[in-house]
Amino acid sequence: MMASSTIVEAERAEIEVILIEKSDRLGKKVLLTGGGRCNVTTGLKDLREILTKYPRGGKFLRDSMYNFSPQMMMEWVSAHGVPLKTENDLRVFPVSNSSYDIVEIFENVLSERGVDVIFGIKDLHVEKERDGFEIVFNNGRVLHATEIVLTTGSSPEGYAIAKKMGHTLTELVPSLCGLYVSDHLVKNLAGLSFKDVKLKLVCDSGSNFEFRGPVLFSHKGITGPACFALSALSAYEKIDKLTPAKLRLDFLPEFSYEKLLADVTNELVKNSKKIFQNTLGLFMPKSFVTEVLGQIGCDGSKRNSDIAKSDLNKVVEAFKNLQVVVTGRSIGEEFVTAGGVDLSEVNPKTMESKICPGLYFAGEILDIDGFTGGFNLQSAWATGRKAGESLLIK
Repeated sequence: MMASSTIVEAERAEIEVILIEKSDRLGKKVLLTGGGRCNVTTGLKDLREILTKYPRGGKFLRDSMYNFSPQMMMEWVSAHGVPLKTENDLRVFPVSNSSYDIVEIFENVLSERGVDVIFGIKDLHVEKERDGFEIVFNNGRVLHATEIVLTTGSSPEGYAIAKKMGHTLTELVPSLCGLYVSDHLVKNLAGLSFKDVKLKLVCDSGSNFEFRGPVLFSHKGITGPACFALSALSAYEKIDKLTPAKLRLDFLPEFSYEKLLADVTNELVKNSKKIFQNTLGLFMPKSFVTEVLGQIGCDGSKRNSDIAKSDLNKVVEAFKNLQVVVTGRSIGEEFVTAGGVDLSEVNPKTMESKICPGLYFAGEILDIDGFTGGFNLQSAWATGRKAGESLLIK
């Protein structure tokens, strides 16, 4: 959508744009982002920091991102009549909280400029010709194009076309997904969320991955932005029931172990007659306290004055270093796919294939994936913009 809009907004009459869409409407995946609100981009402004939010592809994105930054995307959207807002976590949404407003921009731009959008194309064949490409639809229709921009995301059809044109695909694995945890404690905490947790994943291979941010417990394990980021960083690690990983959670990363122990001890001394689990509720949610006390075998109904130092140490250890076993990923529920067209085969300054002249790529079909927070959509906007501009000057 961005590549097509970039071309037609330049109003070059000699260029004809045809958009071939697999589904029955434009932007179906965009409509789903941000829980239906569309996390358009990130509110971060430092481009060097932004590029660190991509476990794969950050260096490749540099030209595209400087050419069309998150700030430029926000200005483009606003110029098309959709006001945006930046929330406290620096995610950017339409003020309306409706992803339809974003997709409608593209629908209007393409419609007003007479772009032929062909919907419902689930099977087509692309052949390289001397002066371009022949595109054959399953109904027999044939199109000839001088250039193609392939923006098929994680669709198998797109990967097949890329391979047919001579490109290599890196291994495709799920990214930005939840982690399955076998421990009953986690399952009993389903629905409980924390705004700031430091996670450390220790894999069977010996590799370690760390991330800090919001976490949500589910019936199957752990989700939330920090968990998704951790899954992205460790996307190529083997994690299953036979090769589980260890996950360590620090629920109070702003406290050192010693400081937390001292603060809890002070509360016990000051309120010696109070119930232990109620005192711990000053530091952590009560439902979490109850589960932790049960796991370590500590009677939370005792008075503070009756709590043994060993039990207190166990509680602080659980708050600062709770260890659970990760037995897999929520495959099929991932937000993006890690892997794709090998970036060494694509020119980052133009998005054109180095192998097949006239073939361009943009978006998730490339071996690029970012954390949650608008980074994956921003890489799509930026690479789509770059591909469109490159075609205009060709």
